[in-house]
Amino acid sequence: MKNSEISALFLDIAKILEIKGENRFRIRAYERAAQNIEALSENIEDFISENRLKEIPGVGNDLSERIKEFVKTGKVRLYEELKKSIPQGLLGLLKIPSVGPKTAKLLYDELKIKNISDLEKAIKKHRLDGIFGIKEKTIENILKGIDILKEGRARMTLAQATLAADEFVRALKKMPEVQNISIAGSLRRQKETVRDIDILIISAKPEKIMRTFTKLPAVKDILAEGQTKSSVRTRNGVQVDCRVVEEKSFGAALFYFTGSKNFNIKLRKLAIKKGLKINEYGIFKGNKFLAGRTEEEIFKVLGLPYIEPELREDNGEVELARSFKLPQLIESKDIKGDLHVHSTWSDGGNTIEEMAEAAKRLGYSYIAITDHSQSLKIAGGLTVQDLKKKKLEIDKINKKLKGFRVLYGTEVDIDSSGRLDYKDDILKEFDIVVAAIHTGFKQTKEQLTRRLIRACQNKYVHIIAHPTGRLWGSRDAYELDFEEIFKAARSTNTSFEINSFPERLDLNDLNCRRAKETGVRLAIGTDSHSAEQLQSMKFGIAVARRGWLSQSDVINTLTVDELLKAIRK
Repeated sequence: MKNSEISALFLDIAKILEIKGENRFRIRAYERAAQNIEALSENIEDFISENRLKEIPGVGNDLSERIKEFVKTGKVRLYEELKKSIPQGLLGLLKIPSVGPKTAKLLYDELKIKNISDLEKAIKKHRLDGIFGIKEKTIENILKGIDILKEGRARMTLAQATLAADEFVRALKKMPEVQNISIAGSLRRQKETVRDIDILIISAKPEKIMRTFTKLPAVKDILAEGQTKSSVRTRNGVQVDCRVVEEKSFGAALFYFTGSKNFNIKLRKLAIKKGLKINEYGIFKGNKFLAGRTEEEIFKVLGLPYIEPELREDNGEVELARSFKLPQLIESKDIKGDLHVHSTWSDGGNTIEEMAEAAKRLGYSYIAITDHSQSLKIAGGLTVQDLKKKKLEIDKINKKLKGFRVLYGTEVDIDSSGRLDYKDDILKEFDIVVAAIHTGFKQTKEQLTRRLIRACQNKYVHIIAHPTGRLWGSRDAYELDFEEIFKAARSTNTSFEINSFPERLDLNDLNCRRAKETGVRLAIGTDSHSAEQLQSMKFGIAVARRGWLSQSDVINTLTVDELLKAIRK
């Protein structure tokens, strides 16, 4: 659970270095390492014990030592020294999205604003009005940034919640007294962000379970401790609730505590119409217990097929279930390859061959190496000359590999007017062209929409990557006219990406469903910058399932030959 702490510390170092006007590439090194550490699906302590720290993209000798120092002592000397070199409070302001080093320093120098509370009060009293460099739009963006920051602190990403929950579940599973264990709540429904974690257990010795649960290493505070239910807060501020229930009620409790609230209300009303009562202990006819051991029993008594947890949001799934028309949701086993992956040719941490071997171990039959294009210099974007060398390397690797293919791809930048970073005579050579916006996020809805539509209209663009530009906790999604964009995508046979990177999950579930309904196909890509990150595909699949997607809605469920035929324009 130190992943998030180290990531946050590295981001703070990057911000202080930026205030001090340090080398941009040194700043970028800390930012990149922070992003990649946050995205890990394993605890960073495992990387230390197995001497694998340098497998994390952007983590070299210096950063490895800083990570080890933090895990060992809880501090990093460089960070402590850097904090002393800037005015106290400045770092807190820099955590607000849209407040850069210059703005933070200006606010401190002019108004002695030291924290978010000071800033909110100053805005309320109009003290920022008239300060050189602070415009009305700047103040609007600062207020929006404060809201994003507060929301980010209140909730975890799906990846953070999964990692935190796994630590508890792994420890509790080792107890012989645990007969069965499951995650419930919004994490089981695989929501993009999660407020707290619910764990359900079957055990004949609940008191022993509670004693062990409240004393686990991750626990910082015990919020409540009872015979069958306890709540704790972790070192990272995550609330975890654990309940022990009887075997005959486990399915009913799992159903009840998985939610959502609106879904449960809908099912309770359905039960009442049938003369039944449903609660966390079971489903009853009067006082007669009918079912509760499994969720399947509950649904059967209600005359419904099983409804997957990801669908339980009262968005029409109950009505479809009653007519037995629920979609067959996509599963991990349906994925044949990853269509958004980076290598050491740009800003990745592994070679093409290493990424291919890792993908093979996951059971894939292909992978698209989509390194950045030339204008994104800070991410090591490839020149046209670089591309020729990269293509030769891919050809050599493909001759060696059996039953697997590396696709020659690019993540090509879409500029401020919608033009692409490579000319068409270069783009036509790629197997896969993924187009993405990396700059100009503050353009109007109309401008951003036009940029994406123009990219869709290019004959050689196959996929639009991370379409709304969202980065959880630091950058909100920008506004787009999806009706127009999806119309353009459908007419040009352009797919839209579900980016599995934990801070992105972009498109979100609602827009995935809109895409499906308008006939636009999706591609699930991890945006991996290391072999380890390929495993984040599961988060993209979670979004797809919440978006009601089936295997046929996602292009990387096709074989490589089917895929290359399907994406032709």
